[in-house]
Amino acid sequence: MKKFVLIPDSFKGTLSSKTICEIMQSEIYKIFPNAEVSKIPVADGGEGSVDCFLSAMGGDIIKLKASGPFFDTVDGFYGLIDGGKTAIIEMSATAGLPLVENNKDPLRTTTYGVGQLIKDATYRGVKKIIVGLGGSCTNDFGCGTACACGVKFFDKNGKEFIPTGGTLSDVANIDLSGLDEKIKKVDIEVMCDIDNPPFGINGASAIFAPQKGADEKAVKLLDEGVKNICEVVNKTLGLDLSNLKGGGAAGAMGAGMVAFFNAKLKMGIDTVLNEVGFSEIIKDADVVFTGEGKIDGQSLRGKVVIGVARKAKEQGVPVIAIVGGVDGDMSEAYEQGVTAVFSINRLPQDFSVSRFKSEQNLRATFSDVLRALKI
Repeated sequence: MKKFVLIPDSFKGTLSSKTICEIMQSEIYKIFPNAEVSKIPVADGGEGSVDCFLSAMGGDIIKLKASGPFFDTVDGFYGLIDGGKTAIIEMSATAGLPLVENNKDPLRTTTYGVGQLIKDATYRGVKKIIVGLGGSCTNDFGCGTACACGVKFFDKNGKEFIPTGGTLSDVANIDLSGLDEKIKKVDIEVMCDIDNPPFGINGASAIFAPQKGADEKAVKLLDEGVKNICEVVNKTLGLDLSNLKGGGAAGAMGAGMVAFFNAKLKMGIDTVLNEVGFSEIIKDADVVFTGEGKIDGQSLRGKVVIGVARKAKEQGVPVIAIVGGVDGDMSEAYEQGVTAVFSINRLPQDFSVSRFKSEQNLRATFSDVLRALKI
């Protein structure tokens, strides 16, 4: 074997995708010292997405002060790739859960800072912006983001305000006429790996708000708020987003990005594969190694392993998944293009124990797989 392509997702809570790539590369060189290795670390749109794109493609990190979750000031950032033509923004940079620490409150948190990042990137002359949705502490439908870019929201008395999760029910009218002209000319894609609608029993508030600090009463208020603004969007903008797949991502920011920015929701892995030129990279590859923390039924709905396998299958390149754990029957994964799946767990141990052995387990398992390939 001469060429290996590495494109793993992170093992949540244990190993970053960048670290996994480095471990895999080091083991490959031990057994195939003359091999060519292409590394494409992947993130799902949440924390680490910018770093992954820059590691895979090169580029620059842009740092700036921006609004945090409680309208405080935080150190924001985003990445520029493709010679400065494309900006990579992870919304968690200014509206992520780590920023609120023990003060989780999706009724009050805002995505205003995300809009500031978008505006700054636009004024640097980018032609395209990719926004990763993941790890949010917000439930504001992306209204804060829209406000930072010139969109105006009004209550029933005609008073302008910046909606948060707890005040979405107060929105009675929306005015897009002030949206920055430069932003209107930029193509915006949103990395979104869930298919939940904006509201309802499977919506943003019911499914994700509890992990952001919402109790049962708050969840109900948030869900009513999202439903209300969807109705206002339909009335004022002529867009029915009530059943939009992925609209519930990041506190319904998926729906908001479509409503206010005419953004396109795309599976995160599809965006990554397209941006890095994956099809071209694997043309002469002998094998592709991918992986994630756990492969299960959820993985078959567009997550990294299956997204990579589908693309590689088009060119007949084998795909081997190295994962933290396997849950369920993998026959459908094999039909989608996965050649084989290997779990790194060496012993039947609880994750609370095995997580601290992730690196050594990955090295050992991956080395065994490579030895088998060398036969």
